[in-house]
Amino acid sequence: MTGTSTLPKAAAKPSSLYTNAKASALFDVESGRILYSNNGDTAMGIASLTKIMTAIVAIEHGKLTDMVKTSKRAVGKEGSSIYLQLGEEMSLSNMLYGLMLRSGNDAATAIAEHVGGSEEGFVHLMNEKAAFIGLTHSKFQNPHGLDQAEHYSSANDLARLTAYALKNEVFAEIVSTKVKKVPNPHEKWEYSYTNKNKMLTMYDGADGVKTGYTKKTLRCLVSSATRQGQQLAAVTINDSDDWADHRKMLDWGFNNYPLQEIAAKGQAIAGYPYIIGRTFKYPVAEQETESIQSRLVLLNTDSIHYLLGERGMLEWYMNNDKMGASPVYDQASSRLQLPETSRKTLQTLTDFRKAEKLNQDGDSAWYQSFSKVLDMLFEI
Repeated sequence: MTGTSTLPKAAAKPSSLYTNAKASALFDVESGRILYSNNGDTAMGIASLTKIMTAIVAIEHGKLTDMVKTSKRAVGKEGSSIYLQLGEEMSLSNMLYGLMLRSGNDAATAIAEHVGGSEEGFVHLMNEKAAFIGLTHSKFQNPHGLDQAEHYSSANDLARLTAYALKNEVFAEIVSTKVKKVPNPHEKWEYSYTNKNKMLTMYDGADGVKTGYTKKTLRCLVSSATRQGQQLAAVTINDSDDWADHRKMLDWGFNNYPLQEIAAKGQAIAGYPYIIGRTFKYPVAEQETESIQSRLVLLNTDSIHYLLGERGMLEWYMNNDKMGASPVYDQASSRLQLPETSRKTLQTLTDFRKAEKLNQDGDSAWYQSFSKVLDMLFEI
């Protein structure tokens, strides 16, 4: 059974946006919605923006307290460096700071060899993760981003990758750090890694993400900022004026696509004896409200979800594209008293389910049972 409704109409189309980049994208991190894109699906070299993928793969596959030993291959890596010495050991956590704050190519190689068993093995994990996230215009050949044939991504893919990575609290903490002190095994003084991302000090609310440059790709940048509970991130590839462009892009996004509460937890649904079970927010431009519709989809009374108290889903669409959904319950349901599950938690659970499905070792009955439990508890 379904029902539909629309929000009140509005006007005012957002002003146009221009950057100096060959490719660019602006997106809302929470929803993953791309708010602006120019040549967004064009595959291009991305320099050290590659390290966004390196970091999230290392965080997910490695152990942060492990000591990473620097090999000859890592020490000899060209380009930006944190000046690791042959045989030097550093925790994976601290090496990730060197990777993301100072863009150390030696750190990237050492991390790859440690986590992946070899640089080639780690690159395989990078491409597996790209497929998992749904990056359709990306291919990785190395963990550092030095120019190499068939190593590329796109502005839109980098937006999707960054939205995924920023939901990881370890990643978010690292890329928002301005200065990191790290133990030095050779001297009494500590290493001090100052973040190359100038946006952290020049833009109000800035909290990430990564710079990049090679002579071939030129300047590349992904930046993020949070204001009034909304986190936006901008991507530019080959941009001669990226600091100014990112300030402009983020301002444009916050001004024109504020995060709006589409539905509130506990809100009654007109014409039905149900209430909304989870708050739903989405970045919406003023004139887009006329395109938003809701659709109530009710469950069969003999379904597992129904027996657990859920009565259906209130789905939200914009121009027939699904934005998201919230579960609905009876007005007196005790399910409403349960705390809302954060999107980060849902993402983690969803990822776990996908990983388990991809790596089942024959115990499909266990997986199916566990999957049903997650469905019941979190409406994934």
